[in-house]
Amino acid sequence: MKISNEKKLLVFVTLMVIAADVAGSYLVQSSGELRERLLILITVPFYIVVIGAEILFSFLKEKKYYSGEGILANIYLTTLNMGFDLALRVFCLWFLGMCYTAGGMHLNLTWLPAVYWVILTVFEDFMYYWEHRIDHFCRFFWAAHVTHHSSEEYNLTVGFRSSVFQPLYRFIYFIPIAFAGFRPEDIMFTYAFTQMWGIFVHTQSVGKLWKPIEYIMCTPSHHRVHHASNVKYLDKNMGMLLIIWDKIFGTFQKEDQAYEPIKYGLTTNIKTVHPVTMVFHEWKNIYHDLRKPVKLKDKFKYVFGPPGWSHDGSTQTSSQMREKEKNR
Repeated sequence: MKISNEKKLLVFVTLMVIAADVAGSYLVQSSGELRERLLILITVPFYIVVIGAEILFSFLKEKKYYSGEGILANIYLTTLNMGFDLALRVFCLWFLGMCYTAGGMHLNLTWLPAVYWVILTVFEDFMYYWEHRIDHFCRFFWAAHVTHHSSEEYNLTVGFRSSVFQPLYRFIYFIPIAFAGFRPEDIMFTYAFTQMWGIFVHTQSVGKLWKPIEYIMCTPSHHRVHHASNVKYLDKNMGMLLIIWDKIFGTFQKEDQAYEPIKYGLTTNIKTVHPVTMVFHEWKNIYHDLRKPVKLKDKFKYVFGPPGWSHDGSTQTSSQMREKEKNR
């Protein structure tokens, strides 16, 4: 079977990035983040087993959830993300440490550690909801986040298809947590821990769960909606661990069996696994929009307005598309 030059380039870049991440991991060995490294050692074999089981299930049931090209693209994007994460880890911990010191609260719940960790987990998940929501409603951040949504496949490896540039700004949302008196290393660990659940909801192999879980937690059913490109489902279900934030702030949408079948990916798919295009295609689109002969305020909206906004209606936002669908 002939392998295209595009796929060869993707394989080469992926191997180079993985090598850089492995080398970089040794640079943070002295940071004292033993818990996160231990979490990785425990979870990686578990991921391999569960993903392997879903691949086997997909093959036996002829579901076609996976392709070699898709898996490779997901590995490439998550290793890029890991590289940025490693490079910025020391700075993020230092900056959050400054906020922790400035806040002056320094929570000391060693006498009741369960309370400390539960509050921290809920607080961190709340801040993640707002980060994720802004990623979807501000095109500048959507340009970074879109890599996570550009796969037309939907499987467990898509959970690793990271927003490449997210580590550059993610720590900003942790600032209020540090000011509230939670230690920076605990914040980072909690984020890594909750991401485990965020990975496992990327599956078509699991239906709806027990009703109390569906009511409170972000489940595979909820997250399938989030990754759908169907108009009704766009920009819904932003939670990673808890779905209650979406229900409180108006971004919740249940999976509707009476609605049309779910289509994964973007409203306009990129149809490529080119290693540069996958990361920068939306930045390229922003550049082309900024070259249009429009007013300065329109240029501002092309960058910081909601994705799909256009001065002449040639493209539409998710809310505009929903309104149009409703009026059919």
